Amino acid sequence: MNLFQTINTSGSGLTAEQLRMDVIANNIANVNTTRTPQGGPYRRQRVLFTPREPQVFFNIPFVKSQVIYNGKGVRVVGIEEDPSPFKIEYRPEHPDADKDGYVRLPNVNVVLEMTDMITATRAYEANVAAMRSAKEMMIRALDISR
Repeated sequence: MNLFQTINTSGSGLTAEQLRMDVIANNIANVNTTRTPQGGPYRRQRVLFTPREPQVFFNIPFVKSQVIYNGKGVRVVGIEEDPSPFKIEYRPEHPDADKDGYVRLPNVNVVLEMTDMITATRAYEANVAAMRSAKEMMIRALDISR
């Protein structure tokens, strides 16, 4: 793996974690949304990641036994809705209350969202640190050649 592949791999992680943060922010913003265009309360969303396909890399030309598989980072497969049940509260004054006075609230748990946000932040920071290390290695390699 060369240093540019390292940066490319970390860049895919940065992009994926940024999307994850966007989805978490959307979930927190809709924590009290009881009416959506699809009808019913907002349903929590979550991001699904998968590793990128490994690339076959021949390290030494004409020697097929030296095959190295390099990771290519991560990619987002999709954003899915959380199928967990909605919260139900008794609020007879709410405009979306049913005839018995119960309101269905989104299945967003703020504590869980904050935990996911901290995890995404740490993953983002780790990818930035990997990119900085790769950059430092490139600079040091250039210094050697002087």
